[in-house]
Amino acid sequence: SRITDAIYEAGFNSTGRFYEQSKEILGMTPSEYRKAGSGQAIQFAVAECSLGHVLVAATEIGVCAVLLGDEPQALIDDLEQRFSSAKIDLADPGFEATVEAVISVIEAPSKGCSLPLDIRGTAFQNLVWRALRSIPPGQTLSYSELASALGKPTASRAVAGACAANQIAVLVPCHRIVRGDGSISGYRWGVQRKKELLRREALE
Repeated sequence: SRITDAIYEAGFNSTGRFYEQSKEILGMTPSEYRKAGSGQAIQFAVAECSLGHVLVAATEIGVCAVLLGDEPQALIDDLEQRFSSAKIDLADPGFEATVEAVISVIEAPSKGCSLPLDIRGTAFQNLVWRALRSIPPGQTLSYSELASALGKPTASRAVAGACAANQIAVLVPCHRIVRGDGSISGYRWGVQRKKELLRREALE
């Protein structure tokens, strides 16, 4: 398909290509990742959006988390658990533009987003997440299709695990991955939110 061809052309099925790009992809070293953000300074803000509440967090490098939910405190607790060794503080007023940019993508996903990202994960997770960002709004792939596009046709479960571990909702669009029969599968921020994001993208 056009989508999987684009992923191939970007070189995501090449582990070597991934490691060549790892400095660009990763906002922290593997050892920093294992230490849950130790030594990293993270600022965050919580705002309302049409899908409930959204928490946006960033390091000096870029956005490191976009979390969706119903209760602001639950989102803050989630952030603190994910980055348990980082220094986390409420953002200053200048962060408002970043939050507004994220909300604009939630409301109209086809707009895309040019915000810098600080993507944190294992080598394979980052390979999957980077490929997800190559899927155009309004299009979907199955877990097996994405695994094949990455040159790992037997890794469907690992791809599903990487999607589930994504902590940058919408900007890293794991909601564009569906089951092989096209049905909507689990989404860490709620299946109804996933359905709504896909509905909005289909209309644009």
